[in-house]
Amino acid sequence: MTDTPTDAASAVSKASIDDIEEAMKDVVDPELGINVVDLGLVYGTYVDDDNVATLDMTLTSAACPLTDVIEDQTRTALTTGPGGGLVKDFRINWVWLPPWGPDKITDDGREQLRALGFNV
Repeated sequence: MTDTPTDAASAVSKASIDDIEEAMKDVVDPELGINVVDLGLVYGTYVDDDNVATLDMTLTSAACPLTDVIEDQTRTALTTGPGGGLVKDFRINWVWLPPWGPDKITDDGREQLRALGFNV
């Protein structure tokens, strides 16, 4: 008798959207010092059947030169840690519509910005 993996045993465990969004709170906008979730920079999160996440994200400015920093922080937040991380891999889909504005900042993000001296 040979051992063959069953569909259940070979199925890939998918990360939840909530877990990914929580992990993304470790990704901090280098200019403002607030995480990208509370700044409202994450527009959408999707996970495919292979546990690869696609994030629709924007930046406070289309001319922001710091996409590499945010991508590196995202890689650390999502693909490292116990068991190899939350997801197998990720992709950031940079989007510019709708444009980001202060209305996208969460209440927590507003509190953090006020603590830093911003008037929001």
